[in-house]
Amino acid sequence: MNKLSQLVFNLVKTAYPDLQQAPGKMASATRVLYCDPSTVSFTSFGKPEVTSQSTQAVLQEAAEKLNSLQTVAFPTETVYGLGAIALDSTAASRIFSAKGRPPDNPLIAHVSSMDMLRRLLPEGYIIPQNCSILMKHFWPGPLTLLFPTNPSIVPPIITAGQPTVAVRMPSHPIARALIALTGAPIAAPSANSSGKPSPTRAEHVLKDLDGKISLIIDGGPCGVGLESTVVDALQSDGNIRVLRPGGVTVEDLESVMRQELGDHAPKILVHRRDYRDEVMEQSPTTPGMKYRHYSPTVPVTLLRTSHPPSDIRAIPLASFVETLKRNATGELEVGLLAPSDSPLLAKITAFSGIRWRVHPLGPIAHPSVSAQRLFDGLLTLDGAGVDLILIEEIQEEREGLAVMNRVNKAAGESKWIRMDSSCER
Repeated sequence: MNKLSQLVFNLVKTAYPDLQQAPGKMASATRVLYCDPSTVSFTSFGKPEVTSQSTQAVLQEAAEKLNSLQTVAFPTETVYGLGAIALDSTAASRIFSAKGRPPDNPLIAHVSSMDMLRRLLPEGYIIPQNCSILMKHFWPGPLTLLFPTNPSIVPPIITAGQPTVAVRMPSHPIARALIALTGAPIAAPSANSSGKPSPTRAEHVLKDLDGKISLIIDGGPCGVGLESTVVDALQSDGNIRVLRPGGVTVEDLESVMRQELGDHAPKILVHRRDYRDEVMEQSPTTPGMKYRHYSPTVPVTLLRTSHPPSDIRAIPLASFVETLKRNATGELEVGLLAPSDSPLLAKITAFSGIRWRVHPLGPIAHPSVSAQRLFDGLLTLDGAGVDLILIEEIQEEREGLAVMNRVNKAAGESKWIRMDSSCER
């Protein structure tokens, strides 16, 4: 057990003394069971219908484990989640201990229906117009919304003591069916050790949490590949604040609000791009805001190839590569995450003296592909034993905003690179 895991476990166990099991201590090995998403559909009332007996059996077993206050890892359209009943503090505390998650980092409650959402909210609460519009267009899907919490129903371990609770309705059929069969909202942060890249495949979860959880549902690779967009649509000024960019883009949000409200559409403001909130950053209302995330075990460097600020001088690519080789103690193996049609890709891999291991992020024109491949690339290169991972920046447009949000948190340093004739060799 690492020091962070032990510290978090001790903190959580002090608050919830009925938690008996320390992180990393399971009575049996972790099992991985496959579910076929194509065999799951939903009625107009949100009830799951499963045509595969084996998938039904796995979902039923997982629901029983959740209702007995255990944790279960399962696929969503964003990343794999580590789930526990959101309305039980003992169950939720097991998420924190398995992940080594800081206790002031809130969790998202996942629901399977509007009825389940209403049961979470204060009695008589009327959902604001902006929230209703967003749910109409993006639920089920990779969008998380803040709502006032009902402390008599939602334990403070879920909200980290904040007055709001983050809620999402996932579109992945396995995730939504599991929540419905469990009959209660499921808290489900990414199924990985806190601070590491989020898993997008069942094998990622197994490699990280084997022996710490009892069951992983394998539903195939995640379609989005990055966590959900988190939105605060409760502000008195009527504007919508994006607290964490994700699978629903800012452009998507703007388009929908204009479609519904025309000239009266609210502004879409992105945290740290359009505004700052120091108080919220210290006491976050949603995950992914306070702590460094998404870092593999090897160093990560962000390569910036756009025009640098006036006070920063870009270095030639050749000089950067020579510095890497000069600082290496032996043969250097470097992982590279870059768009498949990037000019950098051909230039940098032409340098000899380094073993390059490339994980392409897809075409520059399709940042959704980069989003899908980012975490898989980080985990794949880390598992391959490279000495260093380089990531080329992409434009912060559409899904690229979410990609760069994660890359900036994963990278230990940034380098401004100039690709001129001096690097042709």
